[in-house]
Amino acid sequence: MKKTFYSNGKLLIAGEYLVLDGAEAFALPAKFGQNLVIESGENKEIEWKSYDYDEHLWFEETISFDEIINRPEAKIETVKSTLIDILHEAYALNPKFIDSAEGFKVSTHLSFPRNWGLGTSSTLINNIAQWANINAFTLLNNSFGGSGYDIACAQNNTPVIYRVKDNFVEQVEFNPDYKENIFFVYLNKKQNSKSAIYAYNNNKNHHLAQSVAENNKITHAILNAKTLKEFASAVQKHEIHLSNILEMQTIKEALFPDFKGVIKSLGAWGGDFVMVVSKENPKEYFSNKGYETILTYEEMIL
Repeated sequence: MKKTFYSNGKLLIAGEYLVLDGAEAFALPAKFGQNLVIESGENKEIEWKSYDYDEHLWFEETISFDEIINRPEAKIETVKSTLIDILHEAYALNPKFIDSAEGFKVSTHLSFPRNWGLGTSSTLINNIAQWANINAFTLLNNSFGGSGYDIACAQNNTPVIYRVKDNFVEQVEFNPDYKENIFFVYLNKKQNSKSAIYAYNNNKNHHLAQSVAENNKITHAILNAKTLKEFASAVQKHEIHLSNILEMQTIKEALFPDFKGVIKSLGAWGGDFVMVVSKENPKEYFSNKGYETILTYEEMIL
């Protein structure tokens, strides 16, 4: 018995943070992702191995079925304790996938560097949900938390509009003529979604319904922009809108004030990838500033 499951990585183009409070999120599945390979094992345990994009083994552990079923209290959060948490919640939703087995050999394989922030956790959760035959949104909610837009990307091969309420997912078309003017630049640091969400919850103001409505309006302007100018303008508007809510500088103000073009944070502000909208290829500009990972829309998006 050998089963393989695969999930897409993700980029949140519009609706970050506010998606947690009901706003519409516009997200794109990435060409990069993660698979999960399940083989028969023994001794009522899982031999787990996780490989990075370059086949480097970055995590290896043996987890007993008993640990999954009873989830011993972890003194400190480790990769193993987090994995046990996810498997325990999967077991709670469908005990059969463990109870009816002798054991497993499991391996995961990323096609992108872990620090890129394209969804190491969400692709894992969606893969485990497929394996356990359970709802991935429920598994995410019961383990990691978060809005769920990343699960929507994991499961869909097209751009999506996503809402938290009832995990609403709508496949949408986004294939503009100006795609070659959109780039993705890695900021050389991994951003922690949990701490970013905490900061947002502390900062969101009293005009939440108004902010959500404004977000939805801008998000649809981004999605439906017919020209590069319209797209750049809507993207910039989104960045300023969120900057005011978070009481934070935009990434362009903070790091790239002299750049001739529009730069937008994606997902957690201050790390991971930014989206760059530029008439000229911006590779030289960012390389000169020490940012070497610059992907075109074609290279990044499914």
